[in-house]
Amino acid sequence: MEFRPGHLTGLVELFPRIFEDERGFFWESYNEPVFTQAGLPTASQFVQDNHSWSKKGVLRGLHCQHEPFAQGKLVRCTQGKVLDVVVDIRPDSPTFGQHEKFLLTAERGNMLWVPPGFAHGFIALEEATFMYKCTNLYNKPAESGLLWNDPELGIDWEFETYGIETPIVSEKDQILPTWKDFQSQVAVK
Repeated sequence: MEFRPGHLTGLVELFPRIFEDERGFFWESYNEPVFTQAGLPTASQFVQDNHSWSKKGVLRGLHCQHEPFAQGKLVRCTQGKVLDVVVDIRPDSPTFGQHEKFLLTAERGNMLWVPPGFAHGFIALEEATFMYKCTNLYNKPAESGLLWNDPELGIDWEFETYGIETPIVSEKDQILPTWKDFQSQVAVK
């Protein structure tokens, strides 16, 4: 498995070695000693698995949970293709408020480790099944996030590139805080 650090400290993109032949393919998605050596969480540290299916154009996020319920997530697309986006929400980080994007595809089998301290979201660039392992359980009172289209964040979701006219966004995600409001919430906590 190949591990590539993201530009934002803590993010790691994982690329498995894929073995293909006339029967299909095989690849290893988890290996405890390899994950341990790379400094990533191991099976006992993951406490919840999530699975979603999205139509093309569905945008989910940007989601996070406040401490002490912050979640690390190992995410991957098992069908289709998504543009995965993370925003650094760690107040003491030199990249606080910056974002990074990753193209996750079932074909490549690449995964992304998103440590606690990031808001996370994705847009389905085609029908997509998305799975992720979390290091903390869902906690509704700690739930928060960022407005996906906040101009201050300046995220290009690449709609035009993938033929998406208008993203499909849940009502809940349409009223998430702006970056400015999120920062005031964090300062109050």
